[in-house]
Amino acid sequence: MAPAHGTAVQDHVALAEIELCGDLIIAASSAGEDRLSPARIDEVLKLAEERFLEEYGEGAEK
Repeated sequence: MAPAHGTAVQDHVALAEIELCGDLIIAASSAGEDRLSPARIDEVLKLAEERFLEEYGEGAEK
């Protein structure tokens, strides 16, 4: 049973992983080919890593 007082716990790593999955899904859906190339996957991952570091800083756990 959920607490009645509405405490919200945010797991920043889990949220970042969910965003990453979304980014990969968007990239895959807009790709002209059947699969994303390794170079395109690396590009999406790099952008996601940069966004994570901007939001949570260099010392944040990934």
